[in-house]
Amino acid sequence: MTEILFYHLQGMSLENVLPPLLEKSLERGWRVTVQADSEERADALDGHLWTYREDSFLPHGTWREADVAEHPVVLTIDDTNHNAANVRFLVGGATLPADCAAYERVVLIFNGDDDDALQRARAAWTDCKSKGFDLTYWQADERGKWQRRE
Repeated sequence: MTEILFYHLQGMSLENVLPPLLEKSLERGWRVTVQADSEERADALDGHLWTYREDSFLPHGTWREADVAEHPVVLTIDDTNHNAANVRFLVGGATLPADCAAYERVVLIFNGDDDDALQRARAAWTDCKSKGFDLTYWQADERGKWQRRE
């Protein structure tokens, strides 16, 4: 059964939250696709993942590359599973792919300070619940540690 995780960002940036989540995914041996809502956001994340820390980078590629299937993390703007990922992250308003059930996990990261993003996340929650997916909701506490909320 696919697990769908909703990560509610409030007072936090995607650029600070996404790299550690991707690192944890790679530590677990997962292949990952990150679906953005635009080429501009995907390009910005591409640059950020190479430079977000001085002492490391996240190995990744984009949907534009000929060897896209070889990358452990792929940034894309469409719902194609270019690298046979078992985990898919949705950022910046990217919508749930039609093949959600093909993944072990789908992680929808949304900006809780944006009313439109909040409404889209609520609609996605309702849709996923009606389809019988296993849903969890995560929000950071005052120290920035992720807490599962009921």
